[in-house]
Amino acid sequence: MTWTMAPEPYDSPVAVALWRAYYTEVSDRWYLLHEGRRTDPDELEREIAAYRGADLAPPRGRLLIARYGGEPAGSAGVRLLDGTTAELTRVFLREPVRGKGGAALLVRAAEDAARALGADRMILDTRGDLVEARALYARLGYRETEPHNDDPYAEHWFSKRLD
Repeated sequence: MTWTMAPEPYDSPVAVALWRAYYTEVSDRWYLLHEGRRTDPDELEREIAAYRGADLAPPRGRLLIARYGGEPAGSAGVRLLDGTTAELTRVFLREPVRGKGGAALLVRAAEDAARALGADRMILDTRGDLVEARALYARLGYRETEPHNDDPYAEHWFSKRLD
């Protein structure tokens, strides 16, 4: 099976389904760790509806969809913050395809998309419990930095030069 990465409208059915899967997983993971429960279904629906991803649309953003063997398997978003800095977000692979090399390919495709937008630096934030993500970013050359935002769920911030 092979991986492919391609831009996708943030509001396509594929993108919406992957956003739901991503948000459900990271939300449930946080609540299980901190409160011993899954996300309340009403809260989940409110949060999914509150952030559809319009900032991942051209001309200042891109949403990439990873496919494994032709089937939607993950996503990564890039949004241009200023003329030279892009932010990586929504990096996600469905559980059945993890460990098959797609995560690094997806992040590298997002870096290429950021370069195409004019960025020479990528930043991102993540949580402490997302140890797999932190390991991936470190392996791909991202360096931990001082906070660049005040997101209440962000615990680790990373940056990488793209030039």
